[in-house]
Amino acid sequence: MKRNTAFPPMALFLLLLSVCTSLGWAQDVRYNFDKSTDFSKFKTYKWTVLKGAVQLADMLDKQVKSTIDAELGKKGLTRSDSDTADLYIGYQAAVTQEKEFTSYSSDWGYGGGWYRGGWYRGGGGMSTTTGQTSTILIGQLALDINDTAQKSLIWRGLVSKTIDQKAKPEKQQKNLEKAVAKLLQNFPPPVKK
Repeated sequence: MKRNTAFPPMALFLLLLSVCTSLGWAQDVRYNFDKSTDFSKFKTYKWTVLKGAVQLADMLDKQVKSTIDAELGKKGLTRSDSDTADLYIGYQAAVTQEKEFTSYSSDWGYGGGWYRGGWYRGGGGMSTTTGQTSTILIGQLALDINDTAQKSLIWRGLVSKTIDQKAKPEKQQKNLEKAVAKLLQNFPPPVKK
C-alpha cells in the first residue's frame, strides 16, 4: 500500500500561510533611522502635528495616538506635554482606494508574428478575454520621531494595510495594535556591537 506523502507538507504550508496572515505579517513595514543617534538617552516624547499632514477624524486620531502611546510605554518612553520633551513625534495617515483590474485570456494572443495557425499563416482563431474590476482600500500609517535638541528627524517608519475604515471597530483596533507593534519593533533600533 502506497502512502501519499505530498499531503502533509502542503497542509503544513497552508497552515503556516494562514497563521502568518492572521498575525498581520502580511503588513508591509519599512523604517529608517539616523545611525549616529544614541537612542538610549531619550526618555520623554511629546505629540506634534506634522505640517501638511491630513488629520484623521478625532476619534480615529485618539485611537492611533493611544495605540502608539501604549507601544512606546513598553519601550520605556513617557508621554509629556512639555516643550522640553526629548522627542517630538507625529504621524501621517492615508486611506486611499486603488483600482485593480484582473483579466484572463483563453488564448496565447498575437505576439511576435505568431498566429494560432502558425507563423503568419492566417487562421487567426478565436480568443476570449474576461475582466473584473475591484476596489482595494489601502491604509498607511507613517510615524516621524524627531530629536528636539538636534531639531532633526532621527527615525521614520511606515506600515501599510493598517487602517480599514470599512472594518468593524473591534477589528480596526486589533489591526491597528498589530500594525503599531510591528512598526515599532525596530524602535529603538538595535545597537550593533
